[in-house]
Amino acid sequence: MKNDSNSRLVYSTETGRICPDCRQPVASCACKAAPVIKGDGVVRVSRQSKGRGGKTVTLVKGLALDATALAALGKQLRSACGSGGTVKDGVIEIQGDHCDLVLGALIKQGHDAKRSGG
Repeated sequence: MKNDSNSRLVYSTETGRICPDCRQPVASCACKAAPVIKGDGVVRVSRQSKGRGGKTVTLVKGLALDATALAALGKQLRSACGSGGTVKDGVIEIQGDHCDLVLGALIKQGHDAKRSGG
């Protein structure tokens, strides 16, 4: 294999993922590189029942928050709606049709939230 200056190690079977900046395992990263936060600044609130056995869920997408802040916001929204839910892949899912309630709570907290879908 040719030694190229553009090649770098990204995963090791011994230690797992490797930090691209300090080239140490992510668990013991020296630079603590901040993860890239996904989102365009517009929070979209929608309702979905497709692929859920007829059960309706309210989806909140586009939040530019890290994982811990997203989980905390999800907990606040679930308790405001009085229902269950989860946070998966940067999307907050709340059981039931609570679009208006969630939209009001997000606007009250200062997020630029819009209704998406039908």
